[in-house]
Amino acid sequence: MEQFEVIVVGAGLAGLACAYHLAQNGVGVLVVERGDYPGAKNVTGGRIYIQSLKTLLPDIWEGAPLERPVTRESLVFMNREAWVRLELASQRYRRHPHSYTVLRARFDGWLAERAEEAGAMVVPKMTVDDLRWEGGRVAGIVSGGDQVAAAVVVAADGASSTLARKAGLRGIPRPQDCAVGVKEVLSLPQRVIEDRFQLEDGEGAAMLMVGYPSQGLRGGGFLYTNRDTLSLGVVVGVREAMDSDHEVYRLTEELKDHPALSPLLREARLEEYSAHLLPEAGLRGIMPLCTHGLLLVGDAAGLCLNLGLTVRGMDYAVASGVMAAQAIEQAHQAGDFSANSLSVYESLLRDSFVLRDFRTFQRVGRFLNNPRLYRQYPEAACAALEEMLYLDGQPKESFVKTLRRELRKQVSWWELARDAWEVHQTL
Repeated sequence: MEQFEVIVVGAGLAGLACAYHLAQNGVGVLVVERGDYPGAKNVTGGRIYIQSLKTLLPDIWEGAPLERPVTRESLVFMNREAWVRLELASQRYRRHPHSYTVLRARFDGWLAERAEEAGAMVVPKMTVDDLRWEGGRVAGIVSGGDQVAAAVVVAADGASSTLARKAGLRGIPRPQDCAVGVKEVLSLPQRVIEDRFQLEDGEGAAMLMVGYPSQGLRGGGFLYTNRDTLSLGVVVGVREAMDSDHEVYRLTEELKDHPALSPLLREARLEEYSAHLLPEAGLRGIMPLCTHGLLLVGDAAGLCLNLGLTVRGMDYAVASGVMAAQAIEQAHQAGDFSANSLSVYESLLRDSFVLRDFRTFQRVGRFLNNPRLYRQYPEAACAALEEMLYLDGQPKESFVKTLRRELRKQVSWWELARDAWEVHQTL
């Protein structure tokens, strides 16, 4: 029976960051990936925040296949025919980029190469069927009837982590705690992208869209500019998708035809299509993160945070992988891989930006469950501004009266007051 010090299941950002850090410090690590190659199934995301990661992996970012630094951000409220766009273009973002667009297939493959160069063994096309148990603790994996032993297993197998369920750390994810994202990658020449999005050479844009993209369901649309492609998609809550007549993949198709986007996408060619499950339980869905001989990282640990204005997951995945590796190193030095010893990992996360962010924004998830955010308010914003600015030769009423009238068409005063209070409590 083969034996490794550590086995990482899943060659995504969390698993590969963990393997890279361990291998760099002389720990024997095996990474197994069920896809044809690292990155084959990791097609989610589109944007990574790297400032907080530079201290965790200071020597790895030179030469990383980052697409474009995001220097222009937009929040767009849309109904079927109109849209209101709030945009931030920042010189600070240009001087000190804090986030980049990425193509996960390319980025994950590059990170796998760095892990292998450091000494990790990465094996694709290998499915893990079960955990190997020994004396009541996890002691490796079972794959195709073969057993591979290890002192520690790191579960980096995604939001619906099979290993977390088999270890008793998680149940089957509840629909209300998950979202499903559908994404297309569309190719356009680099100069065309920069002209259409008003970007300087090599700079990038990120766009979040609310209202029409999810057809009033909890969720929204996104668009990121890559070097010579665009990442376009829609994210919708699983429970809402189950209870509606909308098919999520059709939402992306309909979004492409919206007048706010169709000129930007003209002559773009489809290169990739994918769907992905996202954990959205927030702080209450995270603990516990370890048991005897097993740690959860990345999406398997529930480390995805929807802040409304952005969705963060990739930076948390990398950070959790590195901190899991640090905890494993301490456990290795002590010769103790019990849950108590490995719980250093949870302490590292608590003291880091990762769980501090989850605590700070723990009320945001409840706020984002408000269905009026995705139908009534986008409709009111578009209708009110359209009416205020449209001059037809007739006398105009005051802006305040126009806004009040359009809001009253969509929400009651009681709903408006309650939502305003919720904003105050959340922010």
